[in-house]
Amino acid sequence: MSHAMKPERLSHARRKEQTRERLYGAARTMFLEKGFAATSVEDIVEAAGYTRGAFYSNFRSKQDLLAELLRRDADEAQADLRAIFQEGSPEQATARMIAHFVHAHREHECFPLWVEAYLLARRDSAFHERVHALRHEKLLHVSAHIQTLLTESDNALPLRADALALGFVSLCEGMQLVSLCYPQSATDPLNQIVLAEFASSVLYRQSMEKTPPMQWRECRTVENR
Repeated sequence: MSHAMKPERLSHARRKEQTRERLYGAARTMFLEKGFAATSVEDIVEAAGYTRGAFYSNFRSKQDLLAELLRRDADEAQADLRAIFQEGSPEQATARMIAHFVHAHREHECFPLWVEAYLLARRDSAFHERVHALRHEKLLHVSAHIQTLLTESDNALPLRADALALGFVSLCEGMQLVSLCYPQSATDPLNQIVLAEFASSVLYRQSMEKTPPMQWRECRTVENR
């Protein structure tokens, strides 16, 4: 009897997972198109092809769903950072890390969701704890990777790794906010130069005769064109 019921339970789990994935996709699209505040639960379930009952059997609220979307985005960002350090020398990893931060401000599609989440968190203490935990975890991961570079290379960092992580993340978020408000400047090479300058100056605090990373030389070439 138990063997006969097992496939049914697995099938139910797959259906539930499919429902959640469709709700995730619909909510992500609607939040990015209309904004979190202007999107209703009805909008989400209609776009996903479900009922309000299906929504509330998977999520407690819109805030709960938004927090899960942010978690997924944070997990993807952490995976990207891990990939940077999987192979190559410390210098190559540093160059890839600089490239990552240089382009992140233009390529982070979910950044508007973070902006709305930060604003919402100011008025919702429970949601604030969830968003704060995600950002704190992000800072810890960036700090750990910077510390790895310090350990594996001869470069001396001008500040503690956690302070540099805060600088990197805050600068990128500031650039992303400018790009969000002024999309016509999103491809401005000056934005890339600012990020590359900061990243290079703090990760490559070494004698001037040493050659800077390839990504930095490419950015300088763009600037001089």
